[in-house]
Amino acid sequence: MEEVKLRTLSVLVDNESGVLSQISRLFSRKGFNIESLAVGVTDDPKVSRMTIEVLTNDNHTALICNQLAKMVPVHSVKLLEPSHSIRRELVLYKVRAKTSEDKNEIIQVANIFRGAIIDVSKETLTVALIGDEKKTDAVQELLADFGIVEMVRTGMVALERGKYTIDEDTKEKGEFNYGKNVL
Repeated sequence: MEEVKLRTLSVLVDNESGVLSQISRLFSRKGFNIESLAVGVTDDPKVSRMTIEVLTNDNHTALICNQLAKMVPVHSVKLLEPSHSIRRELVLYKVRAKTSEDKNEIIQVANIFRGAIIDVSKETLTVALIGDEKKTDAVQELLADFGIVEMVRTGMVALERGKYTIDEDTKEKGEFNYGKNVL
């Protein structure tokens, strides 16, 4: 049986209403749960980039990529290889901090992980952190001892390293040799 693992897809789509619904319905119809989804406009206001993470095997990944590529609002689909991509997520943690000692310890945790304190109240601190799963999970584990009141994650965003881009017209060839651009 093929190995099921987390795959990161970068998809350029028309920036118009209904596109997100069309894309998510494709995953639903095929029986896949989207583990993470982040969408935002690109430097071209007519185009949005979607970063989609899904647990699949190689065959199902190829199926999803091919189905996405056939959709009218989709400009480009790219499977990002973990070794040649950068993945980050913004996480906000609202943490109980009733004493000055708790506040100092939470600030130290934030500083060690290059996080930022973005809100302070009498009983809570809110920490903002950008990182991959290992970093955000480590901070969450440390902050759990104080009591996490609320937490929100943006969903993973990702780009290829180096000169590669999702846009075939601007690609520099030969920097990395690791496979096809679209499955």
